[in-house]
Amino acid sequence: MNVSRKKANDRIAGLRSMLCVGLDSDPSKIPALFRTMEHPVLEFNRAVIRATRDHAVAYKVNTAFYESRGLAGMRDLEETLLSLPPECLSIADAKRADIGNTSRQYAKAFFEAWPFDAITVAPYMGFDSLEPFFEYEDKLVFVLCLTSNPGSRDFEERLVDGGRPLYRSVLERVSAWQRNGNAGIVVGATKPGLLQELRRDAPNLFFLIPGVGAQGGSMQEAVTHGSDPERRSAVVNVSRALIFPGGEFANVEAFEAAVRREAEKLHDSMKGLL
Repeated sequence: MNVSRKKANDRIAGLRSMLCVGLDSDPSKIPALFRTMEHPVLEFNRAVIRATRDHAVAYKVNTAFYESRGLAGMRDLEETLLSLPPECLSIADAKRADIGNTSRQYAKAFFEAWPFDAITVAPYMGFDSLEPFFEYEDKLVFVLCLTSNPGSRDFEERLVDGGRPLYRSVLERVSAWQRNGNAGIVVGATKPGLLQELRRDAPNLFFLIPGVGAQGGSMQEAVTHGSDPERRSAVVNVSRALIFPGGEFANVEAFEAAVRREAEKLHDSMKGLL
């Protein structure tokens, strides 16, 4: 079995959780107490990880928040990856894809130089742009399929092939491209009916489900409709609503306590469903 997928599924079964913590660590939003530190974002991330590690199955590092800060941001990304619990799935939310030789370098970057367990990729350029990622048979490749943003109507939901929405074609192609169970799709929690439909038709794919929390998706629907028949093979991402609990904090311990309370609530909401 795929090593990364097994790690995630073992964690889901052991914790009765599908929580994926999104490290969308915007320097302008982190509490003021971290901004006085030498490495504000890194110390913020470490605090979030300490507060959530007993509840999380996965961590999704949104690379844009690190790349935008140049070398300092990329050092934070690398140190954050090293700080993640080894029993949790690490996801590079990079949304990469290009012609084959370029994608091969992207795959090498996020699976070797930074040894993430999984990556998000875009399907627009077709299989030759994604094949280099799928060649890593013990990783997970999450292909954008039906995302939670309003603009998904522009392409993903557009009717093609005699009236079928484009996301259906993506689903079918990804199911055919997978090797050793290494394929997954990104499906937004804001569209629970379509999430249920996609899971019904792709029981063997791993689902990454954003949109719970600040975007308004339902945790209960995400877990119920997104998991496979064994209540596995899905993680539900929560970013802003979890890592930015609001307010200022006297110290790091107080911040961690606030994040931990939110993580516990999310975890508790899943236990009865798993």
